[in-house]
Amino acid sequence: MAAKRRLAVIMFTDTVGYSASSQTDEAGTLQRLREQEELVRPLVKEYQGREIKSTGDGFLVEFDSALKAAQCAIEIQRRMHERNSQQNIVPIQLRIGIHLGDVEEHGDDIFGDAVNIAARVEPMADPGGVCVSGQVFDQVRQKIPNALEKLPPANLKNLRFPVDIYRVALPWLTPERASPASGPTRLAVLPFVNFSPDPNDGYFADGLTEELITLLSQLHEIRVIARTSVFQYKSTPKSVAQIGAELGVGSVLEGSVRKAGNQVRITVQLIDVGSEEHTWADTYDRRLDDVFAIQTEVARRVAEVLKIKMGKAEERRIQERPTVHPDSYLAYMKGRSLLGAGWSEERFQGAKAQFELAIEIDPSNARARSGLADAVTFLAWGHYDSMPWNWYRTSRAQVQRALQLDPDLAEAHNSLAAILWDDWDWAAAEREFKTALSSNPSYAEVHHTYGSFLMDVGRHEEALAEFALADEYDPNSTSIMAEHLTYLIGLRRLDRAQSVLERLRKLTGESRHYLEALVHLQYARSEYSQALETLDRLDAISPGDSEMPRVIIYTATGEADKARKAFEQLRRARPKTTNAELAMLHGVMGELDECFRLYQKAWEEHTIGLQMIRSEPAFERIRNDPRFGPLLKKMNLA
Repeated sequence: MAAKRRLAVIMFTDTVGYSASSQTDEAGTLQRLREQEELVRPLVKEYQGREIKSTGDGFLVEFDSALKAAQCAIEIQRRMHERNSQQNIVPIQLRIGIHLGDVEEHGDDIFGDAVNIAARVEPMADPGGVCVSGQVFDQVRQKIPNALEKLPPANLKNLRFPVDIYRVALPWLTPERASPASGPTRLAVLPFVNFSPDPNDGYFADGLTEELITLLSQLHEIRVIARTSVFQYKSTPKSVAQIGAELGVGSVLEGSVRKAGNQVRITVQLIDVGSEEHTWADTYDRRLDDVFAIQTEVARRVAEVLKIKMGKAEERRIQERPTVHPDSYLAYMKGRSLLGAGWSEERFQGAKAQFELAIEIDPSNARARSGLADAVTFLAWGHYDSMPWNWYRTSRAQVQRALQLDPDLAEAHNSLAAILWDDWDWAAAEREFKTALSSNPSYAEVHHTYGSFLMDVGRHEEALAEFALADEYDPNSTSIMAEHLTYLIGLRRLDRAQSVLERLRKLTGESRHYLEALVHLQYARSEYSQALETLDRLDAISPGDSEMPRVIIYTATGEADKARKAFEQLRRARPKTTNAELAMLHGVMGELDECFRLYQKAWEEHTIGLQMIRSEPAFERIRNDPRFGPLLKKMNLA
């Protein structure tokens, strides 16, 4: 019978350390092999794979879909990680490799280069990890929630041609901080120095930095560190090598700005972290009107020097960036600078005024409209607006107009996702999050917000993966770290939480974020007396923030009177506590009728957040109440 040839997706799995283990503990090794088979085989079937053969300590599997193969591999490793996380368990660690190519079928077996390449890709994976070839990467990028990180070039045994290999970023394997050895595709844009005669023009240098971060982040083969992390190095005496090591990047872009009237001089230099040598430098003496063209030229040169290939969509986005009136652009830059300077009513009102001015000067300024939507939203969320529910209508109108003007604007898609999330239109919100990430894969704030969204809908593993990515792209963001900690602790991933907590302490010392997370971790470990001592330290630096955890801790220790006293103190100290927060505390104390009465009010206000209610053991009473299911149904989550 003639052999049949066809395209196929090939997945190889292999058990790490099988030979050595079988020599020292044959019976235990065989038992773990049976456990592996019982885990892997049903998942292969579930994802419509065909087991070609067992290789003794692994499998050769064929799929007709690259996406199904990748999803299957990720789920295998997730289930195996959960199994290995149990106490007193000897871990089973697999490596998985996937390739798409031409195969030849002989009976029940398959042969060909595709099989050979998949077998060579598999050993490139970390224990517990997944690697895919470039052919699979092309099919699954932006279709799975995990990042795909290109590995340094390597010669694979017995292969004549080089193969691009990508590591699937799995949250339990994500390092605390990427190493500079991960290659020059990780980039930090340091704050540009302001050399303008007027020191008040510093906003222009800051704005230019942020614009370059945003522009370069749209290139899928570059991972760019977010503004929050790089702006901590403004005016720093640290060397490029120190900064590169702390941020885990291979290259740094830095420069200076001198603005005088309508003329600007912008100097730019790209520096290799390892050698601290300039790989490219240039100076631009132009009119302010040309600032967009300068940004495009810089992005192109950076991509060229770092040997980054741009796809057609990336080329189009960079080349066809909408231009606006220079004065509108300056007002927008001032607004963004104020919006990123910290949480306060004064800054948000100032940013709102600048965005409104930018729109008045040039109504086609899409970014200013997106910025205005964010400023209005932050004013509402901070309870600074006397009519907070006006924000929804105002923000939505500005975002929709921004997207009409610039359909690829990631900031606007992220803002619209938040609005749709608040309206409990889950499917539409998720589409907007994914659209934002397809335009800007390094956008840490989208990964952060999308992670919270996924916690709301109960997709916890995907949520943790998004938070790991947010942390990777914005490694010095205390807000991302603090929220990541909240979810890790709520899901009882306590070892990982401890690691993130230590990073937070090194970054902020005994800050409010650190002490709140420490209390949460101590509570999860039933270290109630230590948690109460930590709350006393929190009171000393941030009065009014300790009452809510005191209610939860005193309830856990059976001290109902103290819990009630802490609850009443919370009502006095924080009169703007939301109905959803009050409902949660009534539920913790067992007052479930009042809990669900307040949840009804919170539902009417659209202020319910379910992230921790759906995972934190302290809220089990709420989840077990028969009224919880109908509440989810009203929120379109049943």
